[in-house]
Amino acid sequence: MKYAPLLYFTLSSLATVAKAQESNMAAGSSATVASSGTNASPATQPNSNPYPTRAPGSTSAAQTTAAPSTPYSSSTAAQPPASTTLPSDKCTWDQKQIPDPVKLNPVASYSYQPESPNVQAPGAIDKDILKMVRGLTLEEKVGQMTQIQVGQIIDCNGKLNKTAVEYWVGKWKVGSFLESPGNRNGIYQWYSAEKFAEMTDAVQEVATKMGSKIPVIWGLDSVRGANYVKGAVIFPAGIATAATFDPQFAYDAGRIAAKDTRAAGAHWVFAPVLDIGVNKLWARTYENFGEDPYLSSQMAYSSVRGFQGDYKTDRTRVAACMKHFIAYGNPFDGSDRANRHVADHELLEYYVPSFKAAIEAGSATAMEAYGAVSGETVMLSNFYLQTLLREHLGFKGFMVTDWGEILSQVTNYKTARDPEQAVEGAISRTSTDMSMVADDESFNNITIALVKSGRISERRIDQSVARILQAKKDLGLFTHPFADKELQKTVGSAQDIKSGRDTARESITLLKNANGALPLKTSENVLFLGPTLNSSRYLSGGWNVHWQGPSEEEGDAVYQGFADTVLTGIKQVTGSPAKYMPAVDIDGTTKYDWDGVIAAAKQADKVIIGLGEHTYAENFGNIEELALPQAHIDLVSNVAKQSGKPVITVLVQGRPRLLSSIVNDSSAIINAYLPGSYGGLPIAEILYGKVNPSGRLPYTYPAHSSQASHTIWQASYVPYVPQWQFGYGLGYSTITYSNVSVSSPTLKIGSPLTVSVTLTNSGAYDQKEPVMLFTHQTYRFGYAPDNYRLRAFTKVALKAGETKQVKLTLKAEDMAFWDRNLRRRIEPSPVVVAVNPYTHPDIQATVQLEADPQHVLERL
Repeated sequence: MKYAPLLYFTLSSLATVAKAQESNMAAGSSATVASSGTNASPATQPNSNPYPTRAPGSTSAAQTTAAPSTPYSSSTAAQPPASTTLPSDKCTWDQKQIPDPVKLNPVASYSYQPESPNVQAPGAIDKDILKMVRGLTLEEKVGQMTQIQVGQIIDCNGKLNKTAVEYWVGKWKVGSFLESPGNRNGIYQWYSAEKFAEMTDAVQEVATKMGSKIPVIWGLDSVRGANYVKGAVIFPAGIATAATFDPQFAYDAGRIAAKDTRAAGAHWVFAPVLDIGVNKLWARTYENFGEDPYLSSQMAYSSVRGFQGDYKTDRTRVAACMKHFIAYGNPFDGSDRANRHVADHELLEYYVPSFKAAIEAGSATAMEAYGAVSGETVMLSNFYLQTLLREHLGFKGFMVTDWGEILSQVTNYKTARDPEQAVEGAISRTSTDMSMVADDESFNNITIALVKSGRISERRIDQSVARILQAKKDLGLFTHPFADKELQKTVGSAQDIKSGRDTARESITLLKNANGALPLKTSENVLFLGPTLNSSRYLSGGWNVHWQGPSEEEGDAVYQGFADTVLTGIKQVTGSPAKYMPAVDIDGTTKYDWDGVIAAAKQADKVIIGLGEHTYAENFGNIEELALPQAHIDLVSNVAKQSGKPVITVLVQGRPRLLSSIVNDSSAIINAYLPGSYGGLPIAEILYGKVNPSGRLPYTYPAHSSQASHTIWQASYVPYVPQWQFGYGLGYSTITYSNVSVSSPTLKIGSPLTVSVTLTNSGAYDQKEPVMLFTHQTYRFGYAPDNYRLRAFTKVALKAGETKQVKLTLKAEDMAFWDRNLRRRIEPSPVVVAVNPYTHPDIQATVQLEADPQHVLERL
């Protein structure tokens, strides 16, 4: 999502609220981690409060009853603790954020309530919600469609400005807020769930008493776990999670993020990120699940299920938001938000499947993508946001814009004459339900005026408001709008830390290991160099404490101990402190004592060099070339050549950077991606053989800049000779593949075949082995066949010396493709069925694909 330095309309009218008061309320309910709620019917009178008379801290969700129609401010309601007020016009803060003072002491473990196997998904609007919508004024309806960022309700002392809350909720009837106060001039660097909830609960207290008296839904970018909540585990980035080739890890990250987000009083996460990462220059490569449609789809389904589960009854869950619809991951020049040139049939073939999977998993909300596809801006596209999303894919949840994207049609993209035309187009031409405005009243003013003038029908407004209110009901906000203190006790638990580390352990990918350079022995004299080995913030990257990650001034201290580094991991594994020298900074602009580095390297048995990228997100991560800084490349070259000792390079990076001479100068290379706040120990464990690497590349690793947009599924007549192929990766054991067979020589619609292969671990280490089934059509009439397409995968645990037979299923329907007439059909041909072709090129068989090319399986 968001936060680009675009030209926003100024908040002139809010300037009148200069003498506001700050209200910092402590609150939270006592529901357990396994709590559940009910879908109570909201009241329908337009001026009555449809929520139970329960203030923060009174009863659990399980104790609440159907919503009465009495005002929330009833004298019988339990009241929150008195707040400390400070006039906001008395600015005493020096604008330097301080550590959150809450001392976390999380429980070591906890349990969840059982989860139903049935998918809960948005659907038909309940009758009571429809009645409620009819009872709202036009101003109240448009307020529900408006989302404002938290900085608009923070005063000059970094505290909540209650008068500003009353302005937005009372005057403008705003139905949603978003963002972390840590990003928006809040007083604390990283807000604990307790401090975060003080703010969200205080806002809910106002929302349930003023304006529409409808609780707000608070959205948060919990894309890496609840990365904006102090102490919450920052999980490996999406690209690293995909490298595990185990969707369970996507589920786990979503499940824990949901709990920790809800603990802070937020109910909606802007995740998962489902863009297919094509251009590797793109700064958001690390956020998604890779370049392959099938891999991304499997991860998407599990991620949404993790976030949501039984979200209509389980109050430890949140609403997921699949983003960014659509084709955001193939910017023409690699820069964030650049135009994407994608034909409609290619859009359906490669970019849509992960969103389709998310919808099948029940995603409650969606977010449109920045910018334009093939010249048409997504925000104003009837085809993308109505025909494709609603009619073809059948999405029934509510859709939010990305940050300021409606007004950006005027200020940035030049696709609308003025704000009025932009708002009218976004509402009347698409299925947009909520505008992430996020800084002013313009959307409200314009939308109300457009409805009153007849240019937008109120019936269209009612559709969006109904979807939004239904989501609030499904999330239990009508009965349980406040944060849960019981959940706060679990944030940062040992159970969660283990989950984050386990994901990292199975994602880290060994790309080279010449002459048995790895694993290290504890008896070896090892020198550790480079900027990423002694840093927690570089392990996590962007969306980590802050949008752009911790600042230089904050450094690793911002984590307050809730993170580790590779060096601390080394000490934990070996029992001794690592011999470490930084050698170079993260940007390659400063070198530190290179003569001393070479002297120390000559005394070592082996040298580990940690390289990578500084933290970034969105357009702040734009780069002009993929190469690592020259000083990083020179460090590896100089140490290898001048010391004569084996060099092992560890890459901590959000996208595959070109390695140049590092490939030949390194005896071993590890790609750690962005393994998260607790990624240091897993890297150390893999270096020393405590864990056998089982990650595999979820993208094509380019060898040259010209390959920035190469993918495994590019046309087969285009040479595919990257540095490393999609799915590539090594382990410390030798896994032999043999006895590949297919259950039938022909592949027909309705008759799946089974591909069997035997795996033997003939090495000395237990190993987890991803087994991937690819197909390649030898020809496809009229349409260039893909180089390879991933059709199925599983991950198999093999003990040393163990043999297992693995079976994977292939269907003729898997071979269907979208043609330019937007028909999904099959062209018959011989098909090569290959298992892990880039590490085991001989494990393949050929079958005959039989189908009527005129038979259409699906059409748009």
